[in-house]
Amino acid sequence: MLLSRLPCGTIPDPAPSIPASIWAFPLVGALVGALMWAGFAAATALGLPPFAAALIALAIQALATGGLHEDGLADTADGFGGGADKARKLEIMKDSRIGSYGVLALIFTLGLSATAIAEAGGFWAFLAIGAASRTAMLWPMTRLPAARDDGLGHSARAPLAPRHWVALGLTLVLGLTALPALPIIALTTLSLTALFKRQIGGQTGDTLGATQKLTECTGWLTLAALTI
Repeated sequence: MLLSRLPCGTIPDPAPSIPASIWAFPLVGALVGALMWAGFAAATALGLPPFAAALIALAIQALATGGLHEDGLADTADGFGGGADKARKLEIMKDSRIGSYGVLALIFTLGLSATAIAEAGGFWAFLAIGAASRTAMLWPMTRLPAARDDGLGHSARAPLAPRHWVALGLTLVLGLTALPALPIIALTTLSLTALFKRQIGGQTGDTLGATQKLTECTGWLTLAALTI
């Protein structure tokens, strides 16, 4: 329910905390990846060029997640690009309007991802990149404090716990078929975590979404580079 809009029943009242669901992040990513592959494969079977099929796969992902991560990337780019200090950056990130930095971040990230998917899109690659990019969010979530006193980043903040290692284990199993991309995804995650700390002193729900989109992009680019 947090990472997708796919129907999954109801939750008890009171609702469990976000950290309680962390172990399932890679499974949600793999499921979304499978839907992306289905769209990509169907478009290719209908004779569409690979780039168009890749864009359809990315559109299916946006529909399945409600554009959650894309929104986070755009807000993060707007805040970091337009804010002079932490308070202003967070203020811009909370604004629902999108600015030029956010638009450019989405254009380049989605464009690069689509180009790479057109070269390297395969069933197991979709599952692996989907799982790994969702698991990547756990590092800034657990290693950085919440940058504000409310919002998704605050409610998701949690120390490292056994369930996190379950998520990492699931990701490694799913990622065996895209193993060369995992070190690049890890390096991207560490770099982004350092950037978040320097820019706003912590993490928010927006920066977690940006982590998913940017690790997904670098993961696909790595696979495409090895395919060509």
